[in-house]
Amino acid sequence: MGLPQVLEAMEAACRRAGRRPEEVRLVAVTKERSVEEIQEKVLRHGAFPLGESRVQEALRKMELLQAEWHLVGPLQRNKAKFAPRFALVHSLDSLRLAEALDRVGEKVGVRLRVLLEVNLGREPQKHGFLEEELPEALARVREMPHLEVLGLMTVPPMGPEAVVRPIFRRLSELADRFGLPERSMGMSEDFPIAIEEGATLVRVGRALFVD
Repeated sequence: MGLPQVLEAMEAACRRAGRRPEEVRLVAVTKERSVEEIQEKVLRHGAFPLGESRVQEALRKMELLQAEWHLVGPLQRNKAKFAPRFALVHSLDSLRLAEALDRVGEKVGVRLRVLLEVNLGREPQKHGFLEEELPEALARVREMPHLEVLGLMTVPPMGPEAVVRPIFRRLSELADRFGLPERSMGMSEDFPIAIEEGATLVRVGRALFVD
């Protein structure tokens, strides 16, 4: 598809949903991609946030590429000290991790910007809070002085539109309920559906790097 085509598809989805294109940001997921690929396929088209799933891979690339970096994959507590290197952590998935991040923020004197990951598909192999856990978890995290909760994130089960659309719709409903502006949802296979259901951040990787 390529980045220009992804942007066109994003704009088309915004039009269908009656939204303005500037309401949705593309996070270019660059895991397992070389610096040269990232420069050629992403950065030559503009300054887009870059998303990485693994901290160590992100740190290597940060030395070579100037960009706004997002962590989109699971964060182990023993790597919480690296969170200040990221403009946004999409994957806050437990209160223990929140406490670790709050301590890091206190130590370095910053408020870390985070999204709470919600496992709306209730898949045991995936990370995140269950929907019924979210109200208490959000209240607890909002009390932590060195964390700033901007929104929610989800990864739906693999499946057709009839499976993923209700998941995206529910995440938007929950974000609205709790007064959270950001909704990180949608990847290469389903980002237009996510935009139609209210995504503000789409995490697209594979589609950017195909010829």
